[in-house]
Amino acid sequence: MLRSLLLATALIAAPAAMAQSGPSPADPAPQDMPALMDLYRHLHAHPELSLHETQTAALLAEEARKAGFTVTEGVGGTGVVAILENGPGPTLLIRADMDALPVTEETGLPYASTVRATTDEGIEAGVMHACGHDTHMAAWVGTMRRLAELKDQWSGTLVMILQPAEERGMGARMMIEDGLFTRFPKPTHAIAFHDNAGMAAGTIGVTSGYALANVDSVDIVVHGIGGHGAYPQTTRDPVVVAARIVTSLQTLVSREVDPQQPAVVTVGSFHAGSKHNIIPDTATLQLTVRSYTDEVRQQLLDGIARIARGEAIAAGIAEDQLPDVTVKDEYTPSTYNTPEFSTHVAGLFAEHFGQARVIATPPVMGGEDFGRYYRAEPTMESLIFWVGGVPQDQWDAAKRGEADLPSLHSSKWAPDAEAVVGTASEALTLAALDILKK
Repeated sequence: MLRSLLLATALIAAPAAMAQSGPSPADPAPQDMPALMDLYRHLHAHPELSLHETQTAALLAEEARKAGFTVTEGVGGTGVVAILENGPGPTLLIRADMDALPVTEETGLPYASTVRATTDEGIEAGVMHACGHDTHMAAWVGTMRRLAELKDQWSGTLVMILQPAEERGMGARMMIEDGLFTRFPKPTHAIAFHDNAGMAAGTIGVTSGYALANVDSVDIVVHGIGGHGAYPQTTRDPVVVAARIVTSLQTLVSREVDPQQPAVVTVGSFHAGSKHNIIPDTATLQLTVRSYTDEVRQQLLDGIARIARGEAIAAGIAEDQLPDVTVKDEYTPSTYNTPEFSTHVAGLFAEHFGQARVIATPPVMGGEDFGRYYRAEPTMESLIFWVGGVPQDQWDAAKRGEADLPSLHSSKWAPDAEAVVGTASEALTLAALDILKK
């Protein structure tokens, strides 16, 4: 998931023609693309929510077995690990995420999802691959098939994984806790990609260093003494206290964090009361908190707790009624692309696809739990890159100011799937052949 809105990155050059001069072993076989697009359309029409990706996992596990991989299902819930050992050499992990979002699709595609489901929170909703994980899985299959066909051109071990619950920031942690790096070969390299709703279809974006943010969700319950709105002097108004907290929280980024360190504190929800003339007993705030480094993350979380407590004390709230501050456990750590590896792969892509199709993209404050793999095994090289998905006609219209582009997680996000799947599988294969070269 991204768990938040992603990239609206402007291209620094118009994308070059999609085709390159001369064939390459990394190119998808011509006969593969129709089958991959059939698979993509099936996955798009049959999405499954986080932690419920059972049919998706079973379908793709069978695809891995057909390609000659040794497959283990049920890793970290619905996760799949497919291994192909092919002599001595590095161990490369290639990851795709499987889960969809509780979004009712409005793309108008002939294969649009009509699936409805109930979330773990009990909310019935439409289900859609609004973050493009269907393109991720189709490209994963394309890469897997191509590398199996090219076994004579590489040496090492492929560990290809399908991860659940990325949208909830849980899947990578669950697979690691279930022995991903102990039950299976430990990777020396890890790569993945994410489709991008702010780049032209078929372009590639690479970020060196921090690429995506720490993501924390924080709940603050402000307690007070309710009463009649006509007699506020008899109350301790939690709405006013919560409003002061919202205002004071803005100083964390503007006055406490080093201006050279990116940080975001956003209050996304403020709930209190039920009627005009009733002062309630409580007010509830919900925050999203973003950072890159662990030090800034802790500084922000400590500051939130301090401000909530301080504003309540200043308002005369009793010690036993001070705000409850809860950091939710669905935490997504920042994603770090190891710099030398990222630079090398970007150069590889530029040489293969042409410089105009490869963009140095800035880091974003969205979250992606792919970063957990590097955190769990910091000796390995790691990279997640972007593949643009905006259809060319929409991209051109947006550049002329004639159209707005839907973002990831939008009910209207419909990428140029063939360009995304073809480009991504080609790029993943190219990187794999370089990492595992004899």
